[in-house]
Amino acid sequence: MPYSPLMNPAVARRRRAAHAGAPAGLLLLLALAVTPLALAVPPVAPATAPPASTAGVPPADATTPPAASAGTPAADAAENPDTRGLDTEVQGLKKDAVDLNKDLFILEEELLFPANTQVAVFLSMDVGNFFALDSVQLRIDDKEVINYLYTPREVQALLKGGVQRLYLGNLKVGRHELVAYFNGQGPNDRPYKRGATIRFEKGVGAKYLELKIDDRQQKLQPEFVIKDWE
Repeated sequence: MPYSPLMNPAVARRRRAAHAGAPAGLLLLLALAVTPLALAVPPVAPATAPPASTAGVPPADATTPPAASAGTPAADAAENPDTRGLDTEVQGLKKDAVDLNKDLFILEEELLFPANTQVAVFLSMDVGNFFALDSVQLRIDDKEVINYLYTPREVQALLKGGVQRLYLGNLKVGRHELVAYFNGQGPNDRPYKRGATIRFEKGVGAKYLELKIDDRQQKLQPEFVIKDWE
């Protein structure tokens, strides 16, 4: 109701006070209504740029598997890798090298000592207590071709049935003479030296001769023989 000068002065004062305080009360109500909305919205944090990652450094959340500790199967496998395959390959290479060396040796002999001029001398032993071989000297056509000194190991190999190729050389076709001198220990451990001679015909093709040392039981002394393999 609008203010009238005819109203009771007390009533008029109250109405004027009410009209005068209306704007302030309305602002207070609006402030109370807006405040809960402002409190309900959480503050927004200012946007910050992620830190630049260092090159080669994995992110902080990246996890790397722990290194295998000593004594674990993984560590043992790393320290002692399986080399069986490598050993097999090495053994195969060694065998190939030996076979190749053998083929080259045979080829070299064929080139240096062709069959039409080749002559070979072998030595074998079948003795007991009558002779211990120390050395053998060979002379062909009055020319020394070899003087071989034996080791105890080589003598033992001959006594067990081994055959040694003592000499390999070339001779032209025709008649030739071979003289062999044997040095060693005879009966009663005395120095013993004997010789053997053979005349042979060298034809077309390889020639093979054998020096044989045998025991002669009746005379209790060794026997030296040169055999021609015709």
